[in-house]
Amino acid sequence: MAQPQQTHSHLSAPTRRGALDRRGALTLAAATVLAAVPATAGAARAPAAPETVALPDGLRPEGITSGPGTRYYVGSLADGRIVTGDLLAGTVGVLLPGATGRQVRGLFWDERSGLVWAAGNVGTVGHVWAVDGMTGAVVADVVVPGAVFLNDLVVTDDTVWVTDSRVVPDRLTAIAVTASGQPTGAAPTFVPLSGDWPAGNGTAVNANGIRELADGRLVLNNSRTGGLFQVEPATGLARQIPVSGGPGLVGGDGLELDGRFLYDVRGSGQAEVSVLELAAGPDGWSARWRGARTDETLDVPSTATLAGGWLWAVNARFGVASPGTASSWVTRLPAR
Repeated sequence: MAQPQQTHSHLSAPTRRGALDRRGALTLAAATVLAAVPATAGAARAPAAPETVALPDGLRPEGITSGPGTRYYVGSLADGRIVTGDLLAGTVGVLLPGATGRQVRGLFWDERSGLVWAAGNVGTVGHVWAVDGMTGAVVADVVVPGAVFLNDLVVTDDTVWVTDSRVVPDRLTAIAVTASGQPTGAAPTFVPLSGDWPAGNGTAVNANGIRELADGRLVLNNSRTGGLFQVEPATGLARQIPVSGGPGLVGGDGLELDGRFLYDVRGSGQAEVSVLELAAGPDGWSARWRGARTDETLDVPSTATLAGGWLWAVNARFGVASPGTASSWVTRLPAR
């Protein structure tokens, strides 16, 4: 398949009121809402970037991932499309065309293989797809038996780990990959969640965002109860991660990890991305609340990705009138 055509988009989403207003708004936010987070030289030298990147109307976006560089991928709840473009250039095109009954939620780009892994469903059947990030070719389509609401995923050295937000009892789905990140073709396996993990009720969204910590453990958030949990991938044994400072973590959708900093989308507010600083200790991981990133263009952000020295949050706009035709966009936020 030919590479997706890239076209420049003109923003139909809300825009900010100029550079002076933007700087003033961020200054006020820093004084009233955001806790201080250490600046880095890389963030200070971040290149010029659009304030928002427009997505196709009616896309109903949910997941976002990026790589290589500032190339991004966003999935659709409307028809399972995956769109792609460059965040700094503000472009958008179609990588994977839509299909009737398909929904795509979590996305994760694996730099080893160049594959974009996507979690979702076709009708009532759960699927995990591996899509070539340049051509859009579907390399693997893994049907997950008994899946209810496959949500987010992360690719580790040998496994694609997927959360299922409404399955009872709670479990993680594991899909084996080779050392180069290619699917092995083996059937998915399951790891039950136990220990401190709050059992779901099959209705409310429970397990949601997932990332891999530096020691190989997994970190999950819980949309129903709030909080963060470290999970032993071999056993599923969960331990709640104590969080100091801040207003407390409630809800939570996607997670993004950058070294010791963890970004919890909507972790402490409906128009925020919470920033946590992680620390490893003899009893496991702990976290300190280091503030929240917010912006007037955020409208129910669902997931975020780091690219080009910035944090980019996709706005799911859950609850918007006429979602089938509503505009959608990605918001650029300062990372650190």
